[in-house]
Amino acid sequence: MTDFTSSVVTAEAALRDLFPATPLQLNDHLSARYGTEIWLKREDLTPVRSYKLRGAFNAMRKAIEAGSTRHFVCASAGNHAQGVAFACRHFGARGTIFMPVTTPQQKIAKTRIFGGDSVEIVLTGDYFDQTLAAAQAFSAEHGAAFLSPFDAADVIEGQATVALEMLEQLPAPPDLVVLPVGGGGLSAGVTRYLAEASPQTEFVFVEPRGGASLKGALETGTQVTLPAVDSFVDGAAVARIGDLPFSQLRQFSPEQVLTAPEDRLSITILEMLNVEGIVLEPAGALAVDVLQDLAERGQLAGRRVVCICSGGNFDFERLPEVKERGQRYAGLKKYFILRLPQRPGALRDFLMLLGPDDDIARFEYLKKSARNFGSVLIGIETTDPANLTSLATRLTEGGFTFQDITQDELLAQFLI
Repeated sequence: MTDFTSSVVTAEAALRDLFPATPLQLNDHLSARYGTEIWLKREDLTPVRSYKLRGAFNAMRKAIEAGSTRHFVCASAGNHAQGVAFACRHFGARGTIFMPVTTPQQKIAKTRIFGGDSVEIVLTGDYFDQTLAAAQAFSAEHGAAFLSPFDAADVIEGQATVALEMLEQLPAPPDLVVLPVGGGGLSAGVTRYLAEASPQTEFVFVEPRGGASLKGALETGTQVTLPAVDSFVDGAAVARIGDLPFSQLRQFSPEQVLTAPEDRLSITILEMLNVEGIVLEPAGALAVDVLQDLAERGQLAGRRVVCICSGGNFDFERLPEVKERGQRYAGLKKYFILRLPQRPGALRDFLMLLGPDDDIARFEYLKKSARNFGSVLIGIETTDPANLTSLATRLTEGGFTFQDITQDELLAQFLI
């Protein structure tokens, strides 16, 4: 047993003071769909509904045992903040948590509840980079320990306890583990532990398509900083993989990293909620979402597969957005800009072209008296993607001029 695996064993034992091992569940629904064993490691069932508590607790525990400090600082708008807050209250330590001013009130309130009187929340900066700089400056000025969400050895060691629990819970080691990747701390810890404890286990990593920093780093052989990221998968949308995580993950090939489209991920979130009653945040659904890609590549049949569901801190105020994204990806909802003649009966002519299952979900019309035509923004929902294809054909044959803007990111940002 190496020093790392021995330390992970110690960390896992210490974690039992906070919560029991999270469940590892054989999912009948997914197993039947893919014809193999699909197990879900339910990190959404920790006290803070994500695995982040593991790393924060372990780093804090070791610092307190070493007598170095009892004051901890972090910068986070989500799961890491909540993990740090919970651990501070457990140890009776002082925590100063920096969050962007734009952080939703729900996340601020949950962090305050988890930390109680042990933590102070500082709202600063419109963007996370500004928040991070303020937190690091405060840490240096006050001699407090800055807790990184993923780029620290003790944090990675804490996240590795997921792998230890997994092996204890399974009847035999997994053939394949599917790991969500943000900053890389979870993946670095799990792969390093299993490399010794279960060397036959293979790995697939999954990132959001709008934040594939690990894939970019593996393709170039060095870390890259993405110029922009899609923030929909807020728990994993990281512009640059962490230094320490990448030193562990650079041994893997780019082909082992899959990317999940944000809109398709919305379908997975809704399916897990409606069919299984499992609430997953976007990052928590990444591993489940790419099972369809792995099945197409022939990587699932006859194998024991573990998907790590990394978190379940889903704000239900986002549900309309998630449904909207899922419908658009599935082709069940489209948006058009329609050029409508300004004459009596023109709207009726358009309505007559709709099919029996086509429903108008949005309609905005600006009549301009000095023009012969007006522009209409119209959203159509239906029950089968083929219905919208045939509608487009009927519009063309009917002489209507229109533009499908469903996938136009710029126009959608302003109009949809």
